[in-house]
Amino acid sequence: MTPAAPSPSAAPSPALTDRFQRRHNYLRISVTDRCNLRCAYCMPAAGLVWRERAEILSYEEIGRLAQLFVRLGVDRIRLTGGEPTMRRNLPVLIEQLRALPGLRTLLMSTNGVLLAPHAARYRAAGLDGLNVSLDTLRPDRFVQLTRRDEHANVLAGLAAALAAGFPAVKLNVVVMRGINEDELVDFAAFAARQPLEVRFIEFMPFDRNEWSADRLVPYAEMRARIEAAFTLSPLDPAPHAVAKEFAIAGGAGRLGFVTSMTEHFCTDCNRLRLTADGKLKSCLFSTTETDLRTPLRAGASDAELTALIRQCLLGKWAGHPPMAELAELDNRAMIQIGG
Repeated sequence: MTPAAPSPSAAPSPALTDRFQRRHNYLRISVTDRCNLRCAYCMPAAGLVWRERAEILSYEEIGRLAQLFVRLGVDRIRLTGGEPTMRRNLPVLIEQLRALPGLRTLLMSTNGVLLAPHAARYRAAGLDGLNVSLDTLRPDRFVQLTRRDEHANVLAGLAAALAAGFPAVKLNVVVMRGINEDELVDFAAFAARQPLEVRFIEFMPFDRNEWSADRLVPYAEMRARIEAAFTLSPLDPAPHAVAKEFAIAGGAGRLGFVTSMTEHFCTDCNRLRLTADGKLKSCLFSTTETDLRTPLRAGASDAELTALIRQCLLGKWAGHPPMAELAELDNRAMIQIGG
């Protein structure tokens, strides 16, 4: 069973609107399935077989699809991976997307390992904001979580992002019981010292990522732990916000909580996801994908591609299934989707 939502209507509007009248103006584009970390919650411990280069969308193909989506009302794009900074000549793609008429916001999610030498270049190319993933402030624990010794490089990348003058810098923290929930207050203190948002994310189930309900730290518990040490004030939510955001009394930054599991935000969802191999997903957790790469390479017209996109939207759930059901779905690993 899926959570309740408004009743579906008969026909979509000219914008990218689904059966439940949710308008989709946000596209997340994965530019590679490869990554230089091996985070357990993101990919199976045994690893994955990377896609062949020919299977991955080229910059020209990404640009063609992005232009089409923007014409259909998308005004916000986020580049993801895998790890997007591993894709060669990434500033070229950033500049290409930034030039699209109608695109208001261009963002990127990264693990930060390769960010420090390139942050200023990404900003100059037109990137508006960065989300940097860092699940622990402790170097030894970082090695345990990611199976790589890159903690110092991530912190350097975060510092470079702040120095580059991005309007928005966020630090993503996936919180897992028995792993890093003891650092909640430490991360809040980090946010109080830095002009950024630390964003705590509830642990979500994906293919072979060792998820269990026992390892989930609910939003209410996270907030209570932090409020035992800091005074938090709720901030007015932005349209389609996925995080509950709070100011920290006397702090330079703020906190956010992404509550996908315990307090979902499906009824206001405005997101679509394009995988690195050209599959469109209407929901992060959906096992149904629409192939855009094959028709694109076969010479499909904009009208034909638009019809496929709308068909994908017609199948979007009212809301994702409960946690226990999500854990049983035959979905891709997070790294193969792009988050």
